[in-house]
Amino acid sequence: MKLYNYFRSSASYRVRIALNLKGLSYDYIPVHLRRGGGEHLQPSYKTVNPQALIPSLEDNGRVLTQSLAILEYLEEQYPTPALLPRDPVDRATVRSMALAVACEMHPLQNLRVLNYLQNTLHQSEADTQAWGRHWVTEGLVALEQMVKAVPNRAGFCFGRTPTFADLCLVPQMVNARRFGCDLSVCPTLAQIDATCCTLPAFVNAAPEKQPDSE
Repeated sequence: MKLYNYFRSSASYRVRIALNLKGLSYDYIPVHLRRGGGEHLQPSYKTVNPQALIPSLEDNGRVLTQSLAILEYLEEQYPTPALLPRDPVDRATVRSMALAVACEMHPLQNLRVLNYLQNTLHQSEADTQAWGRHWVTEGLVALEQMVKAVPNRAGFCFGRTPTFADLCLVPQMVNARRFGCDLSVCPTLAQIDATCCTLPAFVNAAPEKQPDSE
């Protein structure tokens, strides 16, 4: 198994956590998003992933892309420990939390979006940071309410063990701090993040623990 990823990528971070939780070993293939104009844009990587995005996971000779699709594959192919609840409604609830991060917050503060704002639309660094801070904060406020609405929640976003929701939350909280978001608006999420970050699977997946960390 090979994981093409970048240490600071939150999408890669999600997949690293899942692989760690499931006890799966993999070859770490770094793809630097800034070096040389972006290694992900080189033809050699585009043969792996035509979208030139990370992460990409190669398993059994097949390459999978998009972090949530990779998480779904890992859940089906390597089901223990489970990262989704068994009940269909509960599974949909967890997926909705994960998608709230992966589809609503993360894309608006992704590197290529911020680069476009600065380099093409000529927005200042301060305005670009304000853009990211606005969308991340708005998303976290909504996710806080989604998580608080879970009946009998215990320690994590849903239930007593990590799910897709937690795998998406923790990297997003790292981004929130980088943008200077006021995390007092999401105390429940902050507590969940702190709990997750005591677990080895999360600790070992952190950006600063990766071989390409700068």
